[in-house]
Amino acid sequence: MRLLAFLCCLLPLSLTAQEKKGDRTCRILFLGGTDSDPEKLYLHDGKAAQEVELPRMNLSKVYELPSGALTLRMLPALPTKDQPLPAGAPSATVPETTGDLYLLLSPDAENKVAPVRMQVIDASADRFKAGQMMWFNLTANDVGGSVGKQQLVLKTRSKIVLDPPASTLESYNVNLTFRIPGKEALYPLCETQWNHDPAVRTIVFVITEPGNRTPRVLGFPDHRVSSGKNP
Repeated sequence: MRLLAFLCCLLPLSLTAQEKKGDRTCRILFLGGTDSDPEKLYLHDGKAAQEVELPRMNLSKVYELPSGALTLRMLPALPTKDQPLPAGAPSATVPETTGDLYLLLSPDAENKVAPVRMQVIDASADRFKAGQMMWFNLTANDVGGSVGKQQLVLKTRSKIVLDPPASTLESYNVNLTFRIPGKEALYPLCETQWNHDPAVRTIVFVITEPGNRTPRVLGFPDHRVSSGKNP
């Protein structure tokens, strides 16, 4: 799966304000994980490791991370004095100025330490506010349409942050189409209703599944208590 390779080109990891110690948190999503992939691993932040869950269809619980520049690694077991960090473990860097984050995983059967790839997504409230939606198009198709009161134009291999699709706690219409590369015709992708909560941020992925021409839309809400800059 090449999902993370696409994301590496889409996600600038900069932030205007440095976070205080203890302000940084992380939520994890294993996009594309199957039954043969691990359900739990150990997340090492350079100083300590903690066991983390790798959910497929929702964001994990909130995990705390230290401040400062980090190199995160996924490990199959806790490191010990006699068995330090294994070479080749999946890793991702976190700049010093990045606050809260999402850690996106995808399968990587070639990694013999832990079969995952890692990608950091900046979840700072300065960049991604309550009520907004962060859309990632990981397909070769252009996607567009209406999301509540907002118009969505999502080019292939792109990312945008969409303003709130509604104003209050209410349902809203979602009507999306996609274009196959090299063709002008528009094909239906999604026509439904979603629910809006002004306190919730939502990450949405448009992905391709093997054997299916029509992309799939996956949304993951993030609702947590605000603690200053990063809810």
